[in-house]
Amino acid sequence: MSNFANDIFKYRSYTPLPFVVLMVVFQNATIESMLIGFVVLALGEFFRLWGVSYAGSETRTTSGVGGTYLVVSGAYAYLRNPLYLGNMLMYLGVGIMSMALFPYLQIIALCFFYWQYTVIIKEEENFLRGKYGQSYVDYCASVPKLIPNFSRYKNPGIEQPSFNLQAGLRSERRTSQAIVLIVLLIIIRYVLS
Repeated sequence: MSNFANDIFKYRSYTPLPFVVLMVVFQNATIESMLIGFVVLALGEFFRLWGVSYAGSETRTTSGVGGTYLVVSGAYAYLRNPLYLGNMLMYLGVGIMSMALFPYLQIIALCFFYWQYTVIIKEEENFLRGKYGQSYVDYCASVPKLIPNFSRYKNPGIEQPSFNLQAGLRSERRTSQAIVLIVLLIIIRYVLS
């Protein structure tokens, strides 16, 4: 992994902060924007929770790209990067809720996160291709990177971790706490304005 890509991977949890601060400070929410944004945010969290309930806490690492399994079950049977799609939907949902500098801030944020995840995904795919070889190449040929497929990938006998919702919920605790805090800040700012 290049130093640049490694730094992006390592600090990916902190890059949303400037966007979130702007979304809270410049919020211009309406009841409709909060409801629509919450639905988009919840869809993003659905993809994240579905993904981590299979991939586990390995998705939380900042030390570098890795993986015990080539996960092709659950959300991964429909798209290769459900957590990154989930993140982008969550950021978009918060942006829609806040209506801050709409639509410019939301477009800039989406473009930034798409670029960030493209850099990270490239490194992760290089690692997975090296570790899993043809199995990963076949998987990539059948499953899209970020937009879900409507047909499920048929696992050709690749060992899979089991679905573990409790572990997924534990893994998502920090994300859920941050989202609840952000949503509360937007609601409080809305009520006070």
